[in-house]
Amino acid sequence: MSLSNQRIVYLNGQFIPENEATVPIKDQGFKYGDGVFDTTRTFGHKIFRLREHLERFERTLRYMDLNSGHDIAQFEDITEEVVKRNLPLLNKEEDYWVTQRVTRGLTDDDSTAWPDWPNATVIVECSPLPLAARAKHYKDGIQLITPSVRRISPEMISPRAKTHNYLNFVLGELEVAAQNPDALAFLLDKNGNLSEGKGSNIFLVKNKVLSTPFEQFVLPGVSRQVTIQLCERLGLFVEEKNIDLFDAYNADEIFITSTSFCICPVQAVNGRRPFEVAIPGPVTKSLIEAYVDLVDFDWYQQYLAHA
Repeated sequence: MSLSNQRIVYLNGQFIPENEATVPIKDQGFKYGDGVFDTTRTFGHKIFRLREHLERFERTLRYMDLNSGHDIAQFEDITEEVVKRNLPLLNKEEDYWVTQRVTRGLTDDDSTAWPDWPNATVIVECSPLPLAARAKHYKDGIQLITPSVRRISPEMISPRAKTHNYLNFVLGELEVAAQNPDALAFLLDKNGNLSEGKGSNIFLVKNKVLSTPFEQFVLPGVSRQVTIQLCERLGLFVEEKNIDLFDAYNADEIFITSTSFCICPVQAVNGRRPFEVAIPGPVTKSLIEAYVDLVDFDWYQQYLAHA
């Protein structure tokens, strides 16, 4: 692949071709998963709510006591520049995932002190959204399976921090993929309540009332917050509560939210589809339409066009 066809990434102060971007084997992020990240997406090649994502990113950095050496304004400029440099590689119908990452950086094996900036590793990169792979989920609804692996307890690591520690999600996905490669792993917490998927939140609809897990027990997704705001505009009531499989099996509609999915209807949970409405259901459909209007870009049809 020629250099002109390679995506450009930002790594520690430099904009370089993606295949030249490397992280040392002694990096804390590689050795211990000691890193944080955040991800947004573009709509029609324009980044959506970058400031909100970076503010969440900053909160995670603070929680991890990790100094990136960059403030939010600097990350905004770097992120915009990364997208700008990579837009020529994108088709008109495509969009990007855009990710910021920071690890605690390089350390010696015998080091007793945790490294801090200027040793921190700082990365900003982007990749095309998997529109074709996910189109079927919008056409037919996504299937959720709850694996035996449980979400890490908030007593251990706060789920509100978006860290590199995703092993419980990875193990859950491996278990679910062995049952159904098209399904998404959605983890229960230690008490048997629905928590979250790898990067996705959940909403249940019952009698036109929406419910979603308590914020302190999940990553508070930006798309989750957008959806709550849209519910307020549409006069829909949303309550945060503990939600278990009994609730899911008796819901009228279920959907997930995430940066890339935005809002995606759920077809079944653990192979069970108690709801008889079409996919998407009426409440889910109204929220999808409101989301499309909000961003002034029809991401829903963007996915369906790849079905």
